[in-house]
Amino acid sequence: MAHLPILPILLPLLAALVMLLVRTRRVAVHRFIGLLSGAGLVALAATLAVQADDGGTRVYLVGNWASHLGIALAADRLSAIMLLATSLLALPCLWFATGGWDRRAPHFHVLFQFQLMGLNGAFLTADLFNLFVFFEVLLIASYGLILSGARGARVRSGLQYVAFNITASTLYLFAVGYLYGITGALNMAEVAARVAAMPAAEAAPLQAAAGLLLVVFCAKAALLPMYFWLPETYARSPAAVAALFAVMTKLGVYTVLRVFTLVFGAEAGALANLAWPWLLPLGAATLVLATLGALAAPSLRLLAAYLVLGSAATLFIALGLASAEALGAGLYYLVHSTLVGGAMFLLADLIRRQRDNAGDSLRKLDHMKNRGLLGVLFMVAALSVAGLPPLSGFVGKFSLLAAVPGAQAAWLWPVILFTSLLVIVALASAGSQLFWREGGEPAPPGAVPRLRTPEVGATIGLLGLGVLLSVFGGPALDYTQAAGEQLMAPSAYIEAVRGALPLPGVSP
Repeated sequence: MAHLPILPILLPLLAALVMLLVRTRRVAVHRFIGLLSGAGLVALAATLAVQADDGGTRVYLVGNWASHLGIALAADRLSAIMLLATSLLALPCLWFATGGWDRRAPHFHVLFQFQLMGLNGAFLTADLFNLFVFFEVLLIASYGLILSGARGARVRSGLQYVAFNITASTLYLFAVGYLYGITGALNMAEVAARVAAMPAAEAAPLQAAAGLLLVVFCAKAALLPMYFWLPETYARSPAAVAALFAVMTKLGVYTVLRVFTLVFGAEAGALANLAWPWLLPLGAATLVLATLGALAAPSLRLLAAYLVLGSAATLFIALGLASAEALGAGLYYLVHSTLVGGAMFLLADLIRRQRDNAGDSLRKLDHMKNRGLLGVLFMVAALSVAGLPPLSGFVGKFSLLAAVPGAQAAWLWPVILFTSLLVIVALASAGSQLFWREGGEPAPPGAVPRLRTPEVGATIGLLGLGVLLSVFGGPALDYTQAAGEQLMAPSAYIEAVRGALPLPGVSP
């Protein structure tokens, strides 16, 4: 069990390498390996979540080097939540792709596993430079997933995505290099200790490095004003890829949460709580604009993309409140929005292919096959996204509203409640356009492809996970609240990583 923290990185890496070594044109072999790896990741993430519930931080020293010399991985409640949310999203996405789309993209399953490796590594690393390494692993894989087999508008939006992320990665390197030049360390726990000991008179260079890091992380999470790349990119991506991307914006939220509670948190001296005053107003403004985008969206996939953007903005509001209660509510909402956001992309693709001529357009009337089944699925997704009881979206938003202090409730409550109302209007309008109104000439028999079992099963599975999150809302919220309290008291994490000792009798 001592090697458990590295296994979520090694398993998808080994799965991808096996796929590359097994030279076969039979996609069924890659499907089997990918689904087996996805199921294994769910089991590993669940095991880590159970272990982390004791409040400890499990540190793994890669190569058995001391933490201040080599690479350290650290698993606490926050890492476990992110790993579990990612694995629970990834497995249905893989299953959905086995309905036939994976045949169109060369090495789809290989790239998918590398992206999971990058995501899991980013959630587990305790080192700022290796955070960059895992960023690049997942981004390079995502470039291949977006652009594989692409043409027309998808190529254009994909290239914009590539250019944007290369620029953000370059800025991140500048920030990390600057921070290393000041502190002489890259291990986050070690950097935190040295920042806390830095005299106030020397804090200005550190503040500049922290500002650059904040810009990069917020860009990856699509916070205003750096969100314009996201909606079109996500809407143009293949359904299984776009659904997995629902966790990509959460990676930006995670890095802000990890770095700015650990390194620049309450114990950072002159730089204490540096980010929080910026995140609250920017999160609220992004939420408003994302909601307006959802109202104006001309297609269901673009509507889903704006909903993902709005969920990230809601999480930044939770971060900006800078309390354990708000962070706990935000982490619960993070898991909810990841699962239901992914389900919305899968559902949008099913609806698009079951309409005769109009695809997923919300501006054209059309006939639709399997209207009853898809209507029920859309209703469950819409209720959950909008935050209506009794589903998990309601639990997350209610908990967040309850955590808003009185001084900020006067303006935050109206923002959150009014944008939720507008989301209900947007989803109701989309539902009535798709399921209650018909127009145009019906397609000839056989022109509309039938629903495939993996695609329907994956969509139902993701929505079912959201329902389970509300059924077990009490224990889940207790876990995320404990994670929020752990984040607001980072000294235990710092001590665990800095005090980690190499295994005896094993040479590095």
